[in-house]
Order: sequence, then C-alpha cells, then structure tokens
Amino acid sequence: MSVTRTGETGTTAEGPDPRRWWGLVIIALAQLMVVLDATIVNIALPSAQRDLGMSDGNRQWVITAYTLAFGGLLLLGGRIADLVGRKRTFVIGLIGFAGASALGGAATSSGMLFGARALQGVFAALLAPSALSLLTTTFTDPKERGKAFGIYGALAGSGSAIGFIAGGLLTEYLNWRWCLYVNIPIAVIAVFGAFALLHDRPGHTDARLDVPGALLGCGGLVAIVYGFSEAEPRGWTDPLVLGLFAAGVVLLVSFVWWQTRAPSPLLPLHIVKDRNRAGCFLTMGLAVIGMFGMFLFLTYYLQGILGYSPVKTGMAFLPLTVAIIIGSTQISARLMQHVPPRTLMVPGAVLAAGGMSFFTRLTVESDYATELLPGLLLMGLGMGLIFMPVFATATAGVAPRDSGVTSATVNTAQQVGGSIGTALLNTIATTSSAAYIAAHLHDPAQKALVTSEGIVHGYTVAIWWALAVMLLAGLVAGLMVTARAPKHGATAGAPESASESVT
Repeated sequence: MSVTRTGETGTTAEGPDPRRWWGLVIIALAQLMVVLDATIVNIALPSAQRDLGMSDGNRQWVITAYTLAFGGLLLLGGRIADLVGRKRTFVIGLIGFAGASALGGAATSSGMLFGARALQGVFAALLAPSALSLLTTTFTDPKERGKAFGIYGALAGSGSAIGFIAGGLLTEYLNWRWCLYVNIPIAVIAVFGAFALLHDRPGHTDARLDVPGALLGCGGLVAIVYGFSEAEPRGWTDPLVLGLFAAGVVLLVSFVWWQTRAPSPLLPLHIVKDRNRAGCFLTMGLAVIGMFGMFLFLTYYLQGILGYSPVKTGMAFLPLTVAIIIGSTQISARLMQHVPPRTLMVPGAVLAAGGMSFFTRLTVESDYATELLPGLLLMGLGMGLIFMPVFATATAGVAPRDSGVTSATVNTAQQVGGSIGTALLNTIATTSSAAYIAAHLHDPAQKALVTSEGIVHGYTVAIWWALAVMLLAGLVAGLMVTARAPKHGATAGAPESASESVT
C-alpha cells in the first residue's frame, strides 16, 4: 500500500486532505474567470465601441487580441509552470490577470483596451495550464478524479455561456467596463485561496526553457489564428491572409522539426504521438469550432433580429449552460469509470450536431421556446459529454514534469479552435448573406426585410458547416481515442516515472 507525501497532492499518510475539495473550488474559480473572459465582453461590445469610438473594422480586436495571446502563448505558459512550479505561476497569473483587467476597465482609447485584452491573454496563458495541472496532480484516485474533472469540464464548457449571461447583466445594469472590473474580486479571492489551500511540488529548475521552440510554436499559432481573423474583412485570397497562413504553416513545421532536436523541448513530441491524446486534442479543437460559432451567431441573431436586450440575450443562453453542467457532472462523471471515453465523446458530438440542426431552420420570426430552446439543450448535453472525457483522457498517465505542457495543449486546442471557428464561420456567414441580398433585393422598399432575411440565411449556411465540423469531431473521437475504461482501484493519470511518483 503506497502513501503520498504530505504537501504534494493534498494527501497525507493519515488519509486524504479534506481541504483538497476547497482547493478544487479555487482552481475552478480561476479557470471559470479565464474561460468566461473570452465571451463576457461580446454583449458589451456595442457599448464599448460607442464609448471609445472604435471603427467597425477594428472592434473585432477586443475579442481577437485576447484569444490570439491566450492561444498563442499557452504552450509556453505550460512549460513555465513545469519549470518554476504550478502554484507559483498560478498566483502570478491571477495577479497579472487582475491588473490587466483593471487596465482594460479604465481604458480611455481603443488602443488601450486592445492592449489590455492582449495582456489578459498573456496572463491567462500562464494561469490556465497551471490550474489544470494542479488539478491533475491533486486528484489521482479514479473515483475522485472523475468527480473533479466533471466539475472542471462543466466550467470549461459552460464558462463561455456564463460569460454571455454575466456580460448582459453587467452591461445593462452597470456599464461595459464592469465586464473587466469583475475579474478583480474573483482574482483576489482565488489568490488568498491558493496560498491557503493549494499544494505543489517544486518546479524543475534544472531544466532549460526552449526559447526557439516558444518563438516558432507561438508565432505559428498566432499567424494562423490572425489569418483566420483577417479573412472576414479582407477575403480568403487577400495577400496578407495567404501570407499569414503560409507563414504559420512554415513556422509550425519548423517548430515540429526543432522539437525533435531541442535539448529541452517546449512540447515533448511523445505527448502528441500518443494516439489517445492526439485524438483528444483534435476532438476538442473541432468541437469548439462549432460551439464558438454558435455563440457568435445566436448573440447577433437574438439582439439584431429578434430585438432582445443584453440581459435577455444572456439569459437565453442559460439552458445551454445548465445542460453542459448536467452532461459533465451527472452523466460523464458517473459513466467515465465504467465505459471507454469515446462511448461518451461520439454520442456527445452527435447530440451537439442534432442541436445545431434546429438552428439551420432559423427565420426572421423564429420562436425561442420551440425552435431555439430544444437546440440549446441538445447542444449543451452533447458538449458536456465531450468536454469531461477529453480533459480526463488527455491528461491521464502524464509524468508530473509534463503535466503543465499537456494541460496547455488541451487549452490551446480549445482557444485556437474557438478563434478559428469565430473567424471561419463568420466569414462564411458574411459571404452567404451578401450573395443572398444581392440576388433578392429587387425592390428598394423591401431593403430592410431582405437584409434581415439575408443575415439569417448567412447564419444558417454557416451553421450547416459547423454541424459538419461537429460530426467530424465525433468521427475523430471514434477512430483515434481507443483508451479503455479506467479500472477501479487504478490511479488514473498516475505519473509514468516511478522516481517522480507521488503515490
């Protein structure tokens, strides 16, 4: 019978530390703040645009600056967490995120807001992998691990929807600046909680940071995501867009080549070569492409077509959030120990795609209760079935020194998928709308109606593409994620190296 050393995973020789569940609350709180901040400003964006005088072309950077910095720097953040210690980087990330949020809330110009959002993304890239790796090394008992990842997966999946609700409430009853200021008290609570409740082993200070790998990998991701974001206003054949895609591919190929030769690689390739982990990374990225696209279209549809207020728009996403939580904590967490992960992921993708099919029939007069609500519920349940097993399977069996970078790779797949989904699907929607309006606008007196119909038509076309991508996510999970159900009594996610084992 093995015993865990005190202070490393929250377990002592006398038995489990009861405070580890309070530690989970702190980790979950920090993760929720990071995830919801990708969407909380969406509903507030029109108010911020008017207040700071942003152009229609530049307003996208309030969102893109955050997701670019976050997705592009996550691998570096994960490796830093492994090198200097996860608790330390967790606290630094919280403090920096709070400071960047204060700067953004006090912004007096669009450039100041864009810079603050990018700075938020930098510290989020440090915070998110630290949070997930702390969770991975804290809960190693298979039953407890299932519950912990169920809670974490629910927050990771529903955080974006919660951001819409919070953004609507704060914008309507206070002002858009509070969508940023709200992070400050959350971060303060999490910092004090981290010092009191979280434990961690020392970082691997003898290892070196792979600076060339960081520049190549982060640069490649930023170039590709930036290219997708610029494809909407410029078009797919624009020289800048094509140049960004080409540069991104070259940088990422160079990154892979360098990782085979680097003395201390940023992303050890054995992590990606594992079939189950690679399948989880791809499944996450593909599933989130469709999910973020839905958030974008439904927000514009509810406010622009149906005339919902910010609060009413935010509350319209509540059923989706509840469904994700139920799917993660009440279905996935209960079944994860008894069935292979793909038997949850594949039905989850099919359910989510079924929910999207409701949105392909939207019109300018659709009814929320009969045409939107069923789709939101099905999509939420499906995403709940996907998120929890993806997080748990991707981080299972990772050596402690690689847990941070593995966690970062999962989060990278989520953020990059969301960025690509927003830019790609929005470009499809905009192009389809323009073509519809040009083909149907014959009477100038009907311009307003035809324009609304064209906008909705563009949404439905893009949703069909999102539905196809979601089904592709299910296919990838079914073919690549071949892991068996965790055995009772086995330590899910136990370290690979006996010398580093904490049990």
